[in-house]
Amino acid sequence: MEWDVTLTAKQEGLSLALSARAVGEDLLLCLSGGTRPHLGCVVMASPRPSLADPEKRSATSSVLNLPGHKDEALCRALAEQAAAALGRNVVCTGGVHVDSITPGQLAWLSQQVQQLGAQVLERFDAGTMGAY
Repeated sequence: MEWDVTLTAKQEGLSLALSARAVGEDLLLCLSGGTRPHLGCVVMASPRPSLADPEKRSATSSVLNLPGHKDEALCRALAEQAAAALGRNVVCTGGVHVDSITPGQLAWLSQQVQQLGAQVLERFDAGTMGAY
């Protein structure tokens, strides 16, 4: 399978990649990085009306997580952000492993995930990604 888009970020020994592919009207995301990229979780998010304001769109998600893996936090944020923004189903899988990660590295990863996610959404929403 070829990805429609792959975006990367790097900083002092840290790397992160977000790949995306349109699957019909839906979106498949794969987040990988660190010293040992892997598949630590799968998150499926679906759009729904916001519980706080039914005029706004939010998302709900289901997670399959490997025991001991903390990848859910990054993948869930991406999947829910995309589902709410696009009004489409989104699956995000992936894993980022960094031995003895520091709070600063974790903050950088979270920030980059948010930025890369926003870039993918711009491309998907603008119709520059194919639908297969």
